[in-house]
Amino acid sequence: MTHSKEPARTREAGAKRRRLMEAAADVVHRQGAERTTIADIARAAEVPVGNVYYYFKTKDELVAAALSEHERHLNLLVSELNRLPDPRERLKGLIDGWAGQRDLAVRHGCPTGTLAAELGKRDEGGLDVEAGRVIRLLLTWVEDQFRELGRPDPEGLALTLVGAYQGMSLLANALRDPGVVDRECARLTAWIDSFEAA
Repeated sequence: MTHSKEPARTREAGAKRRRLMEAAADVVHRQGAERTTIADIARAAEVPVGNVYYYFKTKDELVAAALSEHERHLNLLVSELNRLPDPRERLKGLIDGWAGQRDLAVRHGCPTGTLAAELGKRDEGGLDVEAGRVIRLLLTWVEDQFRELGRPDPEGLALTLVGAYQGMSLLANALRDPGVVDRECARLTAWIDSFEAA
C-alpha cells in the first residue's frame, strides 16, 4: 500500500514547487527581484517559509524559477499561435496577446523585459544571461514568422516588433496610460496587415 502514498506525495511536492514558481514569477514581476524576499514568495504560494528551502536554496534560484515560468508561458502562447495556419495571423495573435495584458503592462511593465533590465544591472554571466535567453526565444519565433512571410531582413523585423512591445510596455508603465498599448498594438497590427504573402 505504500506505493500508492508515494505518487500522492510526489504529486503534492510537484504541485508545491509549481505554486512556488508561479508565485515567484508574479511577485518578482510586481516588486522586482531585489525587493522580493523568499518570505514574500512563500506567502504568495501559501507555503511555509521553511519549506521553500527544500525546493529552492537561494533567492536567486527563485528568480531563475520566475524566468522559467516566463519561458513556460511563452512556450504555451507560441504553441497556441502555431496552430494558426498563416504567419501573419500568428503575429497578429501575438500582438492581441500583448493588448490583452495591457493592464499588467501599465502597472508593472513587461514581465520578462523588466526583469531582464533589473538583472542586467548585476555582474555579467549570471541570471542576466538567462533573462536574455528567454527574450531571444521570442525574437527567434517572431523572426521565423517574418521569414515564412518571405520578408527581407526577418531578424531586423523581429527586433522592430519585439522592441515596439518592450517600448510600449515601458511607456505605458511610466505614463500609467493603457492607451499607449491600445494605440501601439493597433499600429503594429496594421503594419503586419500591410505585408503581402510571399
